[in-house]
Amino acid sequence: MSTDLNHKSEQIHAKKMGQNGIVQPLLTDLYQITMAYAYWKAGKTEANAVFDLFFRKNPFHGEFTIFAGLEECLKFLEKFCYSHSDIEYIKHILPASIEPEFYEYLGSLTAKDIKVYAIEEGTVVFPRVPLLRVEGPLIVAQLLETTLLTLVNYASLMATNAARYRMAAGKLKLFEFGLRRAQGPDGGLSASKYSYIGGFDGTSNVLAGKLFNIPVKGTHAHSYVTSFSDFSELTERELQPKNGGFPKNLLELAVHFRKRLVSIFSVLLSEVNDGELAAFVSFALAFPENFMALVDTYDVKKSGLINFCATALALHELGYKAVGIRLDSGDLAYLSVVGRTYFKKVQEEYGIPYFSSLMIMASNDINEETILSLNEQGHCIDSFGIGTHLVTCQKQPALGCVYKMVELDGQLKIKLSQDVEKVTIPGKKDAYRLFGEAGFALIDILQKSEEDAPSINQKVLCRHPFQESKRAFVKPSKVTKLHVLCFDKGNICQPLKNLQEIRKNVEDSLKILRPDIKRNLNPTPYKVSVSDNLYNFLHTLWLQNAPIGELS
Repeated sequence: MSTDLNHKSEQIHAKKMGQNGIVQPLLTDLYQITMAYAYWKAGKTEANAVFDLFFRKNPFHGEFTIFAGLEECLKFLEKFCYSHSDIEYIKHILPASIEPEFYEYLGSLTAKDIKVYAIEEGTVVFPRVPLLRVEGPLIVAQLLETTLLTLVNYASLMATNAARYRMAAGKLKLFEFGLRRAQGPDGGLSASKYSYIGGFDGTSNVLAGKLFNIPVKGTHAHSYVTSFSDFSELTERELQPKNGGFPKNLLELAVHFRKRLVSIFSVLLSEVNDGELAAFVSFALAFPENFMALVDTYDVKKSGLINFCATALALHELGYKAVGIRLDSGDLAYLSVVGRTYFKKVQEEYGIPYFSSLMIMASNDINEETILSLNEQGHCIDSFGIGTHLVTCQKQPALGCVYKMVELDGQLKIKLSQDVEKVTIPGKKDAYRLFGEAGFALIDILQKSEEDAPSINQKVLCRHPFQESKRAFVKPSKVTKLHVLCFDKGNICQPLKNLQEIRKNVEDSLKILRPDIKRNLNPTPYKVSVSDNLYNFLHTLWLQNAPIGELS
């Protein structure tokens, strides 16, 4: 029995650390397997390669990105192997001409000879700097491409989107409410996980709460309010006071308070919906310690707020404290101000110290620009429930990470293109972040792995990878090496951080950027450079591989 419980505990722990049963070697593109066979056929089983996983442009018209997804990449590598059923399926989809020995070879593959150097998850990152450097047998490294990309692309995009919402909202509470609009179940779980990493305070997704230990929040929908038509539908009406005593009729108390409230707020009693009050009382009876009501089913000013305040006063009479209201439609800035005005007036009339500070939550297709606009209008919102625009990343649906070979058997490789942005930087590289006296990051520099690390208070020549005239000397007050060996000999060799630790890393990492780099409108680009040595090598290799044009 004890062994079973321990096993179950281990399973739960693994899930909390990001295990995902869908992530397996067959979660790939077919061309990875066809290339593997072609490599095998060409005798490249002993070849060793270096691949860089990076992106070319920051998302959302911004100038920073949050790196996420590393944990799941490492878990995938740790268990990488093809099962018997995998091999049987691959036999089914590949041509009959494939040699049987290839399937034996494929079935023997693991990631034990792969090394991965990575930037710490939750770190702010920039274009061209490798997020992962994958070293090892060519065929295995090639087979990892699609899976690693799918694990990093959406995770980093989602964490970045959430971080931008967090900056826009400041210290206000943010809750992810996007499961019903997410791109399928796995997209919904990933959205909950990585929005929390990016700075959200909780989620409505119950499964994500269980798997990832994220706070779960929720109220009720309009359907709960419309399910009540009048007081006669309340079969249960009594609530025991919090500090003990005989149960009292909560509905009677709420109706009593409502009679005075309609006078205070100059509302006709006929305009206040009885079904709504019945719904609020019913919900308060179910959750007296956590009563929060959706107040825009009918009319916020003439019904929703009156019925909420009446129910909250009835709860207060019995020793309970309501949580607040949610607005899901209309002019959110205006209605939030009205709501706060109602709360303050009730506090003055009844002498209840906390009433004016009850929570006002807003939802309704909110995006980053909506929050910034609300800030300019002067709202009284305490928290936002954000769904569609967050989880689908509507502003930009993909990050565009790529996975490029930069070295094979010690020979450096370069991909050329007429589009300079698509030219790769060859060779095994290390990345360093250089800081100025004020404590902000000044520039990231890529250099060949065999070069000495930049030194504090020593001049470093930083060059633009492709523009010869763009160069500068930097004398850093602090130098941070970005890449760390995190997978070697089949094992994860760095402690895996939990979501709370990664979330804290995001928060700390963003603090090292100057405000002008993080601003929403026309942010200043952060500079990524190469060492003088790498610059010269890159351009020599470029000229060697670029064809010479001919005019006629």
